[in-house]
Amino acid sequence: MDISFSLLGNAIVSGLLLGGFYAAVTIGISISFGMLDIVNIAHPAFIILGSYGAYFANSQLGVDPIVASLVLTPAFYLLGAGIYEVYHRSFERRGDASMRGLAFFFGLLFITEVVLVLVFGVDYRLVRAIYIGPSLHFGEIEVPLRLLVPAVASLAMIGGLYLFLSRSFIGRAIQAVAQDQGALRLMAADPVRIKRIAFALSIATASVGGAILIVIQPVEPSLGREYIGRVFAIAVLGGLGSFAGTVVAAMVLGIMESLTATFYGPSWSPAVAFGFLLLALAVKPSGMFGR
Repeated sequence: MDISFSLLGNAIVSGLLLGGFYAAVTIGISISFGMLDIVNIAHPAFIILGSYGAYFANSQLGVDPIVASLVLTPAFYLLGAGIYEVYHRSFERRGDASMRGLAFFFGLLFITEVVLVLVFGVDYRLVRAIYIGPSLHFGEIEVPLRLLVPAVASLAMIGGLYLFLSRSFIGRAIQAVAQDQGALRLMAADPVRIKRIAFALSIATASVGGAILIVIQPVEPSLGREYIGRVFAIAVLGGLGSFAGTVVAAMVLGIMESLTATFYGPSWSPAVAFGFLLLALAVKPSGMFGR
């Protein structure tokens, strides 16, 4: 196989797997921003919190990081429910959830970072697992397991969320609350309770997203800031609230970054990827799967 085709094939495969990671860290934003109209700018900080939870379980107890993230999911769900309760009582109920609400989430972002720095310091942390290091080989194509396993875990989580939202009463109520709260009340459902559940689910996804992140690369407390622009751009490009759109947009961004890093250098990756996102949104502002 010609070396350029080998590089191209490996870059595309790596981009697709990287897109799986991007989908995992964006799906929570698709729920909170796309369905609830809550601009949770602190979401990447909760992803880093999930990374450190997986790190602690892995380093102290020897638990696989992705398994640890599933065990921690209920705790993140309760954390999300509590945050929404504070947000609702302080801002949403008073009709003052725009700039003040945004400032609230900015505060959470920095508080989470400071707490992590005080507890773990500023050094990079990593985890150990049997799939970190080995690769599968298909001819000249190399598939790193440290990217494949997280991508599979990401798609499994997103698939489970999609089934829950489409098949259960609460899931359909979550979709309805984004469209018509009055109609939801006619179904004898409390919109505030439904939004609390939905926001808690969005934070619960950060537990898995954080474990996937620390499997792929070492983390430190401020790393989440690097993903703020990416996750919101992917959510918007995919069509706010669309799970399929989020996955497709994440894959597109992953492939663009991987191709650019392979052929032009990693320093060009963010510029080219975001340039493509801006161009796509200029052509279709509602996103690829937007209504």
